[in-house]
Amino acid sequence: MSVHLPSALRPGYPVRTERLLLRPLTVDDVDALLAYRSRPDVCRYVPFEPMTREVIDQRLATAWANTELTDEGQALTLGIQLAGTGDLVGDVVLFWHSREHGGGEIGWVVNPDFGGHGYATEAAHALLRLGFDELGLHRIIARIDERNEPSAKLAQRLGMRQEARLVHNELFKGEWSTELDFAMLADEWPAYRGAPDSRGARTVRD
Repeated sequence: MSVHLPSALRPGYPVRTERLLLRPLTVDDVDALLAYRSRPDVCRYVPFEPMTREVIDQRLATAWANTELTDEGQALTLGIQLAGTGDLVGDVVLFWHSREHGGGEIGWVVNPDFGGHGYATEAAHALLRLGFDELGLHRIIARIDERNEPSAKLAQRLGMRQEARLVHNELFKGEWSTELDFAMLADEWPAYRGAPDSRGARTVRD
């Protein structure tokens, strides 16, 4: 069996889904980013503390300024913008962990004021498409705190398999955290390529 290693990802922006535009973050997004990334409830189960305007400015000038993936060890963070209104409602990230093993990871965070509409599911599905169809990854994972039930359900809606439950594997923000590991392989992706509907359920369109 031939093996095709991932090469590079240079998306055309914006990346369009049924209701969303995924695109690089800019300095014009500071207020919208601050509206949710400064909230303790949003940051409770994710690997960052509530952010200040200064931290967001610094991220925009460094890590979030990346617009492509050209080698392992890099990450691509994209804003989730509503196509109909222009509102920035969250952001998603695609990590390229290994060229040799074709490994990647996805993550997401959405403003709770825009929750319940399936936006995170739709955006994360688009990242799977970028990772598998355009970058050529072999395997994409999502690592989720067990207490973060909405994110665990989102991973399941995407079609990702829960492969592990790591009990108290990490001291996270002063507490022992149990991690749920989800994954999808490239040869499993075609069954889930159809876009999710507005409730986050998958609609297969072969």
